[in-house]
Amino acid sequence: MGGEPPASARRHRSFGVVFQDPVLLPWLDVLANVRLPLEVVAGGGESADPSALLELVGLQRFAHARTWQLSGGMRQRAAIARALILRPRILLLDEPFGALDEITRQRMNVELLRIWGERRTAALMVTHSIAEAVFLADRVLVMSPQPGRIVAEERVPLSRPRTFDTLSSPDFLACVSRVTKSLLNAVGATGP
Repeated sequence: MGGEPPASARRHRSFGVVFQDPVLLPWLDVLANVRLPLEVVAGGGESADPSALLELVGLQRFAHARTWQLSGGMRQRAAIARALILRPRILLLDEPFGALDEITRQRMNVELLRIWGERRTAALMVTHSIAEAVFLADRVLVMSPQPGRIVAEERVPLSRPRTFDTLSSPDFLACVSRVTKSLLNAVGATGP
């Protein structure tokens, strides 16, 4: 990662991770969950203000709520804030919205773009949703089935900021079509 082996990148806090399951501790409030990496990771280093991160993700009013009091989208926003607390150079997202309903997922995509716009942290996201990949990305990499290898790359020609209207634009739909064809080729599917 950036020329560093993974263990070194981890020691240097080069990345933050957001999983499909937000993995929040239910006995802690939202603020304590966001602050948790500061308590776990040894050695000072630069960190973000937890209250500012809650404001960034729109959870400032819920700082002292328990995680079971939050919706799925709110829990994912708390997980994103926690991943940003150590000011990583790159944010790794593994299907962060996969368990959400479609409307909440689309809202979270717009939220993630807003957060990215304010933080400008590089992000690498794994998703099974082609539309989500095209909506969020500047580049979409298509992987083959086992063994997983990158078999295609699509540069996304959509301007920013992206909004819900982007989802019905001809450029968006054409890009989704190209990525879909690349994916179908990668898995050996044939159409009618």
